[in-house]
Amino acid sequence: MNIDECFELGYVIKPHGLNGAVDIFLDTDFPGDYKNLESVFVHIGQKLVPFFIQTIRINEKKALVQLEGIESIEQAEELKGSKLFLPETMLPELEDKDFYFHDLLGFEVTDVHHGILGIVERFYDYPGQTLLAINHKGKEVLIPVNDDIILNLDKKKKAIEVDLPDGLLDVYINS
Repeated sequence: MNIDECFELGYVIKPHGLNGAVDIFLDTDFPGDYKNLESVFVHIGQKLVPFFIQTIRINEKKALVQLEGIESIEQAEELKGSKLFLPETMLPELEDKDFYFHDLLGFEVTDVHHGILGIVERFYDYPGQTLLAINHKGKEVLIPVNDDIILNLDKKKKAIEVDLPDGLLDVYINS
């Protein structure tokens, strides 16, 4: 499995107990959707390594997981901090106007007043606010993801039209 064909589900927080179980963080809006998860890919070194899940108990955004073949605290400790991935084909289908953030990487962002700003390079998901990051004239510019700023999103043209608040771009350009 190639990492480009996957989405990041979360990561291993730490070992749990002595028998190889691990606590994981689920970086998803709906953790309960994964209560029947049968397997996961763990990013180890430069490879995605598949693991079957023996048991999983989800509590809010965390889960207690027993992976097949991980039977000691030492083995679990080696997975600490490792990212977890699933194939993109496991993502639920979305309505036309909805999107997954990773689908927008590479989209061109155009402001109604300033013209073309740059290409979406990454997203930052902070409590209460998600920001998209573009490179504008050699500087990273962060744009809040909300309906007041994002006016239009065209998946076919890979384009996002925004109406930036007055002064937002100046904060980055004049710093």
